[in-house]
Amino acid sequence: MHQADFDLNLDKITKVEGSAGLEIRVKDNKVEHVHFKISEFKRFYTQAIRGKPVVAVPQLLSRICGTCSNAHIMCSIEAAEKALGIKPSEKTLLMRILTMYSLMIRDHALHLYLFVLPDIFNKDSFLELDEKDEAQHQLLHDAFDIKAAGNYLSTIIAGRSVHGPYPTVGGFTHFPEKQEIEEAIKKLESIRPGVLRLIEIFKNSPFHFDRRTKFMGLVGDRFDFLRGAIISSTGDMIPEEKFGEHLERVVIPYSQASGYEFEGESYMVGALARINLAKDRLHSETKKSAEEALSMFPSTDMFNNNLAQAIEILHCLDDSLDILKNNSFDAEEIIKFDVKQGIGVGVIEAPRGTLYHKLEVNDKGIVEKGEVIIPTGQNQINIEKDIGHLVDELIPETSEDKIVFEIEKLIRAYDPCMSCASHFLKVDWKK
Repeated sequence: MHQADFDLNLDKITKVEGSAGLEIRVKDNKVEHVHFKISEFKRFYTQAIRGKPVVAVPQLLSRICGTCSNAHIMCSIEAAEKALGIKPSEKTLLMRILTMYSLMIRDHALHLYLFVLPDIFNKDSFLELDEKDEAQHQLLHDAFDIKAAGNYLSTIIAGRSVHGPYPTVGGFTHFPEKQEIEEAIKKLESIRPGVLRLIEIFKNSPFHFDRRTKFMGLVGDRFDFLRGAIISSTGDMIPEEKFGEHLERVVIPYSQASGYEFEGESYMVGALARINLAKDRLHSETKKSAEEALSMFPSTDMFNNNLAQAIEILHCLDDSLDILKNNSFDAEEIIKFDVKQGIGVGVIEAPRGTLYHKLEVNDKGIVEKGEVIIPTGQNQINIEKDIGHLVDELIPETSEDKIVFEIEKLIRAYDPCMSCASHFLKVDWKK
């Protein structure tokens, strides 16, 4: 139990791309403020691409993130092609969808197995799961098999699991061989039972946190993470090229990351938003196999973001199998284009939510200006609001260690960039 006034400081919440911290002040047993501080967010990529040839930009911007680099490639290729007036072929679109599916399988599996599952089993690390326990032994093998299948699909389609070299403006530079496709099909089919086990685990998760918020995401006729319009849970529908015009950049003085509001409101992007908004567009086999889990959506329980990610793995697996079995992947030429002046916007759904790239290109094909808005920046204000609401619910009866653990779990449920290190928080209680 706490006294009425105290400060909570969580320092150096490290992540793959930098570090973050959290400061909470409580007065009269009420949260006065929450400061979610992303301290190494600005790395000046939008400045670095100025003066660069537009065809080189996708690979440059992929270096923003070592985890979901292929999402940045897909988004910046879309922006470049729209600036140059290029319409990709149907085969190119299918291979881009497969690139995104492979990313989602690998990235969601990394998050769910390595960073969230230990909480379910009351472990500090995924590697602490008991090999002698049949169920835990199976989960250890499921994790590596599912990640390996996603990595393999990405390798044959994009060239690597990260920073794929094959996708380019106007098409692909390499195409998979027949035996590679057959092997990918075999690997994907073999992991389906494991994905169903994962869905069952998060369907029955004991963790819950509800707070009504606005959900937004790119929704199209097909649940493919690449095409559609921006849809919200309150009925907004915005063409993707207009999305940036509706976002208000919020300068957060204690954070290197800009926050974003949509017409004055905080909002959430990510798997939970996507399933809430478009579960009817999932693959038919996914809807059949995950029917019970899908009945829990739409949901305002933030921990169902984990369940939504597990369902997305199944969808990506099922739709990938359809694409691989029913299409040929013979080589085709990259689309030729004339360099011209233009502005292009790319919007896709990265693993953690809606990703926005904008490129302004001159008549020599050189980028004069760029803008990048990533999911974690968009979720930052919503994360702060959720943490404040959570702590208000917990005080004054909850112990310090329990409050810290609940905050950790909530941060992980959002799967922000720093989620991978949030098991190792350093806490300094000041009273």
